[in-house]
Amino acid sequence: MKDKLITKNYIEILAANFLLFFGFWLLMPVLPFYLAEVFDANKTTIGAVLSCYTIAALCIRPFSGYLLDTFARKPLYLLAYFTFTAIFGGYLIAGTLTLFILFRIIHGVSFGMVTVSGNTIVIDIMPSSRRGEGLGYYGLANNIAMSIGPDYTLIFCCSLGSCLIGFLCASLVKTTYKPPVKREPISLDRFILLKGIPAGFSLLLLSIPYGMTTNYVAMYAKQIGIQSSTGFFFTFMALGMAVSRLFSGRLVDRGMVTQVIEAGLYLVCFCFFGLSSCGWLTTWSLQWTTYFLFTIALLLGIGFGTMFPAYNTLFVNLAPNNQRGTATSTYLTSWDVGIGAGMLLGGYIAEIATFKMAYLFGAALTVISLFYFRSKVAPHFHRHKLR
Repeated sequence: MKDKLITKNYIEILAANFLLFFGFWLLMPVLPFYLAEVFDANKTTIGAVLSCYTIAALCIRPFSGYLLDTFARKPLYLLAYFTFTAIFGGYLIAGTLTLFILFRIIHGVSFGMVTVSGNTIVIDIMPSSRRGEGLGYYGLANNIAMSIGPDYTLIFCCSLGSCLIGFLCASLVKTTYKPPVKREPISLDRFILLKGIPAGFSLLLLSIPYGMTTNYVAMYAKQIGIQSSTGFFFTFMALGMAVSRLFSGRLVDRGMVTQVIEAGLYLVCFCFFGLSSCGWLTTWSLQWTTYFLFTIALLLGIGFGTMFPAYNTLFVNLAPNNQRGTATSTYLTSWDVGIGAGMLLGGYIAEIATFKMAYLFGAALTVISLFYFRSKVAPHFHRHKLR
């Protein structure tokens, strides 16, 4: 009966997470175009507006981890989920850029809370022997994307509807009662997993080019003359992540945490250099460059899909059980810092140069992340891991 309950809970939270990120990714690829067409924003302004979402999420991450380790998790999860859903309706009435930014900040705060709480609940309900696999399939939903055309009102409505259904699924998840606990005096390690800082820096460097890609790849493709729908880029990326989930989580559960991350890092390094090279390859053959671009999307999905559950497990394995929320918060905070920096740097570099130079810069950061992980992070993890 307990296994059936875990399975039912897991399916419900998978559905909730899928629908939440479906709404999130449905909006993400078109936001730069929406800001440019509706509010006449330039690339630098677009980068700033997009990054305020991530900065807001970043600000709430450490506090959300502390709250989740202190109070009942499900009420916090549902409150954040409902707020995240409601803001899609707010976008429909945002008639000025200032109001849009305000809604974007609130959206970021709720996103920061709902993602930390969702990840932590998954860790709670999954057996430790299958935690890597469970996190892998859970994280797959984070990267679903779809492009349905330039009708922005329809996109906002679809995102709102998706998240409303997801909220209903989230409310069905059953969690064990967790009474408020007496905490020790407030200290830095209640908000940040100090043992996870080296891994966090490596992840931060990796997430900068990822932030550039998710927010600007459609503009980049248009800039270099690729006519095919860039919605396919996210489709292939999601497909690659789905493929990676067939093996990455199981390898993590067998103790191959650092090996899985290293393999993903090598693949991602190649992909970002390849993505940058598309800007030059179009002068040789536009058709073959288009094929190459979508191949890169597939490989990027495999690379990041391989690393996500491994990085998440790495942070959790460095923390005692009463700091699961803090560990998840530190993991996602590191990711958010890089995403926000990627949004800002991507827009800035594209404004003064081109997107291909922005991706070349991002590719260099992935190389640094790889060498830092091999020389510092992996040895640190094996010395300090608790399980």
